[in-house]
Amino acid sequence: MELVMNHTIALEDAATNKTPRRQIFACRGRSCWSRWLLALAFSTSLITGCKSSPISSHEVQPIVPVTIAKAQARDVPVRLQAIGSVQTISSISIRALVSGELKSVGFQQGDRVHKGQILFQIDPQPYEAALAQAHANLARDLANATRAKAQALRYAELASLGVVSAEQNEQAQSTAEADESVVRSDRAAVDTAKLNLSYCTITSPIDGRTGGLLVQPGNLVQQNTTVMVVINQIAPIYVSFAVPQQFLQPLRALDSSSAKVRATIQNDHPQGEPMVENGTLSFINNAIDTSTGTIQLMGTFPNTKERLWPSQFVNTEIVLSTLKGAVVVPTAAVQTGQNGMYLYVVSSNGTVESRAITSTVSTSGLSVIAQGLAPGETVVVDGQVALFPGAKVSVQKSVETAMAL
Repeated sequence: MELVMNHTIALEDAATNKTPRRQIFACRGRSCWSRWLLALAFSTSLITGCKSSPISSHEVQPIVPVTIAKAQARDVPVRLQAIGSVQTISSISIRALVSGELKSVGFQQGDRVHKGQILFQIDPQPYEAALAQAHANLARDLANATRAKAQALRYAELASLGVVSAEQNEQAQSTAEADESVVRSDRAAVDTAKLNLSYCTITSPIDGRTGGLLVQPGNLVQQNTTVMVVINQIAPIYVSFAVPQQFLQPLRALDSSSAKVRATIQNDHPQGEPMVENGTLSFINNAIDTSTGTIQLMGTFPNTKERLWPSQFVNTEIVLSTLKGAVVVPTAAVQTGQNGMYLYVVSSNGTVESRAITSTVSTSGLSVIAQGLAPGETVVVDGQVALFPGAKVSVQKSVETAMAL
């Protein structure tokens, strides 16, 4: 096989300005075809190499926007938090002590009532009649007793003179004593009738709030059976909560008169702030609940504004101790990595370094840094996602570490 290729190449002599010459190369056989392919590959590599050659340039390091805060030395209270429930100090079910028809109700259900306020009035007429009858019986028997006593005195005198027998004298004396006993019984009956009549008017035994009205005027109420209304004492009030048993000894070491308990009530209103009530620790249970490993505590709250309501759930806090001069930063600054907790510290040249730390307590949005940070150093609070050691930062906002404790 024979392959023939003719290449016509126009060459111009720039030095002599001669007319371009035409040269015709004739190439025959496999060796010429191989040389042609080698030349073509070399030309292609030169072109490709020129296109892919890197262009030297200086890379620009991005500046990360961050929010910062300064570490401060503060006295930090160590708080123990738990979920508590509100309990009434007194909850009284009002029942009638006498049976009868209910004549009137002296309050509206849900009203706040005071001790001694009239709540219910039962029909008093049957008991007024019973009292009048008791008085009549007393008057009759008192007259009989007076006569019997006078007769006993006469018989005693006659017996001393020997006019009457001793047996007659003893009979007169016993009659007088029996009549005196009847008088005492009548007086007790009068007192009972008076008491029953007083029970027709039912008053509140405590200050508190009434629940739903369970009877209506015209109903027949039964003695010691019918619950008419339930009154709960609202102020003061208890908040009960449980804490892990390992805190028992620190709790027992507290001064009960100064141990403060704070209850926070969540407000569902969009613009409402959580409401806080302050009380004192008033009770530590005498046994640990073995099923949960917790100890039951109770705080007493004045609740003058009646924000705490029976059976309501609240967040409770009790101060166990105070850390003096502790280094604190906002809790948002503390990060957790594979090697433990760390935070980004901003240096004077505007770059950050990753600093390993030890954090012990977090409270009220602040974290106590036990090791790894000094007061006055600047830490990153927001924007850590885009940071790395040595990154440059731009401060967009500075927040205060001095939050309410």
